[in-house]
Amino acid sequence: MSKFNTVSFNPQAFGAYVNTIPKTKKNELIKSKALSLNSEIKRVFDSQTGTAYAVLPMFGLLGGAALNYDGGTTITADTASKYERGIVVVGRAKAWTEQDFSEDITGGAGFMDNVASQVSDFFDGVDQDTLLAILKGIFSMTDKAGAAFVKNHTYDISKEESGLCDAVTLNKAVQMAGGDNKNSYSICVMHSAVATNLENLNLLEYLKYTDSEGIQRSMNIGTWNGRTVLVDDGMPVDNEGDLPVYTTYVLGKGAFDYAELSVNVPYEIYRDPLTNGGLETFIARQRKCFAPYGISYIKASQKSLSPTDAELSDGANWELVNDGMSEKSYIDDKSIPICRIISKG
Repeated sequence: MSKFNTVSFNPQAFGAYVNTIPKTKKNELIKSKALSLNSEIKRVFDSQTGTAYAVLPMFGLLGGAALNYDGGTTITADTASKYERGIVVVGRAKAWTEQDFSEDITGGAGFMDNVASQVSDFFDGVDQDTLLAILKGIFSMTDKAGAAFVKNHTYDISKEESGLCDAVTLNKAVQMAGGDNKNSYSICVMHSAVATNLENLNLLEYLKYTDSEGIQRSMNIGTWNGRTVLVDDGMPVDNEGDLPVYTTYVLGKGAFDYAELSVNVPYEIYRDPLTNGGLETFIARQRKCFAPYGISYIKASQKSLSPTDAELSDGANWELVNDGMSEKSYIDDKSIPICRIISKG
């Protein structure tokens, strides 16, 4: 048992404690239903079959033309499409140091509580940065199939007359990306500037509830054309001249498979009793996997066992799931419930 500012420190108990601290940052993307826990990914990486990168099978739909059953036609067999999907573990770590003297002169300000709340929010932000890097990467694919995905799943109105979202924007975007599969899209994550524009047009409807006194009140969760709207100023903002350009991500439930993987020592304390009268360093580590549905991480440019956000943002590291043959057969990009809207508000 380690000591933390003279308090007994149990890493397992601390991990559970971190999860009880209220979150203050939005980080809506990582809290949305776009993330689906995948026990198979966890099993692969927690076993001996994979440590940092794995290729999993992904089965396609049955195909081929039906034959005439007339008593004279020989029945021939086709095989179901079999695809390969590369997934990677993202490892992140951070440490913070506190002087014993700081605790002394504040009369015991509760540094343990402060660290717990800060580390919780910090890694929420880290995870959201990871997801945004992945989204940037998959929308930077340049191979033929990847470029087709980017074109079909990007609805850019920023260069139109007003450049603003309106009543038909979302429906056009999901139809272009999903075709008759457009109803698979259920979540919009947008900057507050985009949400404010939609509010001004009366296009956002906020869910309501009835309180204990029977009064109907609005909740902070809105809908746009029936899709849940999450407002988060962490969404990408670029500038074209003097006007900002916003990216809104529209996702389906389970757009990302997600697994939190085991770490030998997720939390620990390192004590230096001499420097500056005594220092205690809190160290946190995590390993997670975020795998976009239908898109494979191919590790074309990665220097270590864990990709950086810059490497995740590199389109060369991503490709549509395919069968791995010399003449590749790709998954239908309409089945991938990920698209984006680029607008000026």
